[in-house]
Amino acid sequence: MATARRITRPSEFTREQIMKAAERLFAESGYDGTSIRAIVAKAKVNLAAINYHFEGKDGLYREVLREAFRGLTEHQLSHAEELKMMSREKALSQFIRRQLQPLVGRDEYSRHMRIFNWETVQPTAVFRSLIAEEAAPFLGLAADLVRRFLPDADQRTVTIAAVWLLGQCSVFLRNREQLAAPPVGLVPDEPAVEWLSTTISHWLVAGLDRAADPATKVADTAADRPEPRSSHSVGSEPLIRKRSAWRA
Repeated sequence: MATARRITRPSEFTREQIMKAAERLFAESGYDGTSIRAIVAKAKVNLAAINYHFEGKDGLYREVLREAFRGLTEHQLSHAEELKMMSREKALSQFIRRQLQPLVGRDEYSRHMRIFNWETVQPTAVFRSLIAEEAAPFLGLAADLVRRFLPDADQRTVTIAAVWLLGQCSVFLRNREQLAAPPVGLVPDEPAVEWLSTTISHWLVAGLDRAADPATKVADTAADRPEPRSSHSVGSEPLIRKRSAWRA
């Protein structure tokens, strides 16, 4: 037993060193801009260690992405049952607050977001594959929350609304550094995040309530419907005169 622990500990330490080095380099340069040689040098390990623990660059990048994604979502998932016990408005507010918490988080969160930003610019097959596996529980949590506001909506509508909900926060997370600079000047501290959470939650509740209101749906449909046009009206002027007559 003691021998097994002595063997395991160095192995775990080496794996952790590789992960830390890779996370920093992938955050700085993205997948394409980071070489295995650079990771080996920064982690102070040999190539065989990377192949042993991760089976190459793709496997290593996948684990870095997995850790980054879980770092940004696991806190939400661990509080899923608590949200069910709250009113829908309070649950939405808490959800938004936790989504924005990385704005005041440690450097690790910042590196995670930079890695995801690289994926926006240079998407990889590794990322697409991982998100297909990892995103379902988190997206399901957002969909359950939306469903409380849109109980009669079909699944496609609920899913798109859940993506929209997540997007309201991710734009601030992805662009934290840029938004902190002029002209926005959004300082990522607790008071700012609290204000931002309250504001976004208020807008989201208003939007979802409006989407769920049958009267609003009828009004929106009527507003989108084109006004009838006389078959004898050609050009803009006759059409304008005819519209004036309708209004009268």
